[in-house]
Amino acid sequence: MPEKKRDDRKADGDRKNDPTVSQTLAEWFYRILLNLGLVISAPYYFRRMQRRGGWKDRVGQRFGKYDADFIKHCSKGKRIWIHAVSVGEVHLSLELVKRLKARLGDCKIIVSATTTTGMAEWRKKLPPDIKTCFYPIDRRPWVRSAMDVIRPEAIILAEAEIWPNFFWEARQRNIPTFLINARISEKSFGRYQQLAFLFRPLFQSLAQVGTQNKSDADRLASLGCRQDRVQVTGNMKFDAALSGTRKPTLDVHQLFHESGITDNALILMGSSTHPGEEAILGKIYSELKPVHPRLKLVLVPRHFEKARAAGDTLKAASLKVCYRSEWKPGTDLSKNDDDACLIVDSTGELSSFYAHVDLVFIGKSLTAKGGQSPIEAAAAGPGG
Repeated sequence: MPEKKRDDRKADGDRKNDPTVSQTLAEWFYRILLNLGLVISAPYYFRRMQRRGGWKDRVGQRFGKYDADFIKHCSKGKRIWIHAVSVGEVHLSLELVKRLKARLGDCKIIVSATTTTGMAEWRKKLPPDIKTCFYPIDRRPWVRSAMDVIRPEAIILAEAEIWPNFFWEARQRNIPTFLINARISEKSFGRYQQLAFLFRPLFQSLAQVGTQNKSDADRLASLGCRQDRVQVTGNMKFDAALSGTRKPTLDVHQLFHESGITDNALILMGSSTHPGEEAILGKIYSELKPVHPRLKLVLVPRHFEKARAAGDTLKAASLKVCYRSEWKPGTDLSKNDDDACLIVDSTGELSSFYAHVDLVFIGKSLTAKGGQSPIEAAAAGPGG
């Protein structure tokens, strides 16, 4: 028998997911604001994509347009759609993809990302039989077009990716939606409460939620998730860090050797640094270097497109720098200058460095917004 679409099942008499009058008004309100927001933010959005590079790659997918090969892949069998926003969410989802693939047999897995860096990680880490695509911009026609092609049996979202049109479309098609490694900060919780008329039905529609801790579970239940559908599953980043799923993607030892960092060096690394932190680390490095001549500084900015700005910051403090992007195996990156600080201006390689450094500063720690995750650094352990 031919595969029966979700839309057909709804037409067969299951009307329980049809929106109420208040929900319909909320949908119209959101869609008007979204269209205005897209017009206003489009120049900034595309400039940002341009800075990150690779934005032209499969750009049509952001509007629900796919090539013939992708459409053919989705035309037969059953599919599960897993979405991860960027690199961090991709990393924690990799082990899940691996286990689902082993358990579900012939069921196809489609994975998506929002950022180009997240997409690069999916492509780098997954076999070619798992198809990748960009997450559609949350405008109703584009979301609907994506759903028409992929037609998933279930949708799995990593952490806190709540886009109304996407949720509404999934609900109308009776597609169960799951939220994994869910987290809701106090700030986000307050915003969702203020817009409860819009988001409460979305949280109520979730089939199952796995949260990082009890506080997240309580907040999600308060926002509308059914308590019997919310479970504290812990932080999946611990699983990803310890599972061995992430294999080194870079010969860090050779890179260090050819950038003037010797085996007996004492290496301080700024991990996922944010603007302003590079200057502080540079100052600390300058003050400690006379006392600890073996000290070396490695910086890995949170956003690789800001690496040159980080380098300029160090240069302004009279420090010399070299860049990861300038290195290829066999290249003398240090140019006979063993005092150069190394700036890592690449993506997806951070985890490869932890086992080769002595001290790690966790970025965003000095921004009053809370630091980035220290889990991977801790999992690497002292000296790897």
